[in-house]
Amino acid sequence: MDLNTAVVLIYFVFLIAIGWAFRNLTSNTSDYFRGGGNVLWWMVGASAFMTQFSSWTFTGAAGKAYTDGIAVAFIFVGNAIGFFLNYLYFAPRFRQMRVVTVVEALRLRFGKTNEQAFAWVNMFTTMISASIALNGLAIVTSTIFDYSMEVTIIATGLVVLIMSVTGGAWAVIASDFMQMIVIVAVTVACAAVGIYEAGGFMPIVEKFPGDFVAGSDMNYMAIIYVWAFSIFLKQIGLTNNILYSYRYLTAKDSNNARKGALLACLLMTLGPIIWFIPSWFMAGSGIDISAMHPELGAKYADAAYLAFVEIYMPVGMIGLLVAAMFAATMSSIDSGLNRNAGIFVKNFVQPVLVPNISESRLMIVSRVATICFGAIIISLALFLNSLKELSLFDAMLYMSALLGFPQMIPSFLGFFIRKTPDWAAWATIMVGAIVSYFIAAVLEPAHVQQLLGLSTEFTRREWTDLTVTISLFSHIVITGGFFCLTTLFYKELPAERSEAVERFFTNIHTPLVKEERDHAHLDNRQRILLGRMVAIAGILVMALMAMPNPLWGRLVFLACGALVFLVGFALFSATTDVPEGHDSDEDDVDDGADISNPVRV
Repeated sequence: MDLNTAVVLIYFVFLIAIGWAFRNLTSNTSDYFRGGGNVLWWMVGASAFMTQFSSWTFTGAAGKAYTDGIAVAFIFVGNAIGFFLNYLYFAPRFRQMRVVTVVEALRLRFGKTNEQAFAWVNMFTTMISASIALNGLAIVTSTIFDYSMEVTIIATGLVVLIMSVTGGAWAVIASDFMQMIVIVAVTVACAAVGIYEAGGFMPIVEKFPGDFVAGSDMNYMAIIYVWAFSIFLKQIGLTNNILYSYRYLTAKDSNNARKGALLACLLMTLGPIIWFIPSWFMAGSGIDISAMHPELGAKYADAAYLAFVEIYMPVGMIGLLVAAMFAATMSSIDSGLNRNAGIFVKNFVQPVLVPNISESRLMIVSRVATICFGAIIISLALFLNSLKELSLFDAMLYMSALLGFPQMIPSFLGFFIRKTPDWAAWATIMVGAIVSYFIAAVLEPAHVQQLLGLSTEFTRREWTDLTVTISLFSHIVITGGFFCLTTLFYKELPAERSEAVERFFTNIHTPLVKEERDHAHLDNRQRILLGRMVAIAGILVMALMAMPNPLWGRLVFLACGALVFLVGFALFSATTDVPEGHDSDEDDVDDGADISNPVRV
C-alpha cells in the first residue's frame, strides 16, 4: 500500500473513533445538536475557527493566492475582525439566547412563520456550502491517489457522515479542536520550508508574478479596493448574526463563549500569512502546475498547495496534508449535517409534524435526518464536480453574496431593531432574493461600464469581483433599507408574541453563569477524552519519522507530532478535583423560560 494512502486510511479510522469515544456524552437532542450547552471555551473557539476553515482554504483560496497574491487574505482578516466583535459583544449574547438551534431564537424574535422560512432557506444554503467544501476536498484527494472524483466524493462524505451520526455535536466539536492542532502543525511546517527554499519571505514577494497586492488581470485598480472593503463587511456580517451563532450555543456559559471567540480571533489573525506562503512561493517558482495536474483543466491553480507539498515536503507529508484537509472540512460539512438535522428536527418535525414526540424517538429521527442530509450533500458535491469550469473560490463567494447575505440582514438587524412587524423578516428575505436574481441574471458588464462611463471592458476577474461587491452593497442598501423601513408599519404584537419577543431580548442581556464545582465532572471528562485522543494523534504523527526521509524530513514529523502530543498532554493534566456532592454532568435547562434568577441557570 502507498504510504500516503496508509496515512489517510489511519486518519479515517481515527475520525470514526472520535465519534465512538464521545457517544456516551450524547443522551438527548440538546447533547446531539449542541453538546448540551456544556462545552469549554478552548473547544468552542477551535470549532468557531474551524467553521471558517475548510479544504476550500487549501484549494480555492490557495488557488486565489497563487494567481492574485495577498488579496485573498482580506477574507480571513475580515473573519478575524468579526471574531473580535464576537469577543467584545456578540458571543456571550448568542449563548444567552438559551436555545438548542439558531432557528429557535429566530422563532422567539420573529414568530412561527419566520421559523419555517429561515429553517428551509438556511438548510438549502448550508448544504450548498458543505457540498462546495466536500468537492474541494475531493479535488485534492482524487489527484493524489488517482481515484475518480465521484468515488472520492462518496467515500469522504461517508466518513464524515459516520462520525457525525455516531457522536453528534460532541464528536464534531472535539474533532475540531484536535484537527485545529494538526492543521497548525502542518501549515507552520509547510510555511517554514517555503521560506527556507525561497531564502526568506521577501524573495517570495519579489518573485511573485504581477502585483502582489492586486494580482493580475486588472485594468481598474479601484475595483480591488472596493472589493476588499465589501469582503470585510461580508465576513463581519457573516460572523455576527443569529443564523451563524450556532458555534456559541454549545458554550458552557457566557464567559466560555467570550473566551472562545477571542481564541478564534487570534487563530484567524495569525493564520492567513502562514497558510498562503506555499502558494505565493509556487507562483514565483516557475513550476508549471497545469502540467503536473492536467486532470484539473482550467482549475489547475487549486492544486498550488498540493504541488508544493509534493515537491518540497518529505515523503508522507502528502498523506498528513490530506488528513489535515479532512480535519478542516469536517466543520463545513457538519454545518450541512448536524446543524441542518437539528433545524429540521427541532424546528419542523417536533413543532409541526409530531408535537408530542418522545425524546427517544426524536433522537432516532435526528440520526436519520443526519443521514439524509449527508446523502443530499454528497449528491450536490457530485453535481458541482460536473461543472468543470467552475472556480471553487468564485462558487463560495457567489453563494455567500447572492444566497447567504439576504438571510443575514434580518438576523443581524433584528438583534438591535426591536419594533418591527413579524412579516418584516420573511419579506426581507424575499426582497433580498429579488435583488440577488437581478444581479445574477439581469445585470451585465456593459450596464456598469455605461453607468460609470468607462471605455475599457472589464476582465473576467474584475467582473467577478464587481458582481460580489455590487451584490453586497445592494443588499446593504436595498435589503437592509427595506427591513429598517418596516418599522413604520409596526403595531403592538399579540400577547403571546409580545411575551416571546420580550423573552428574547431579556435573555440576550441576561448573563449565563455556571459554577465550576457544579460541572467539574463533565469538564474533566472533556479534558480527559480529548486529551487522550490528541496525544494519540501526536504519537501517530511522530511515528511518521520512520518513513524514508532525510534527517530534516524526519525532524519535521517529530516537531509536528511533538506539538500535537504536548497539547494533548496539557489537556489531560489540566483535570481538576471534583468537590464532593458536585459530580453531576446532567444537561442544564437554559431555555430562558425562567429568568427569575437572572445570573445563574
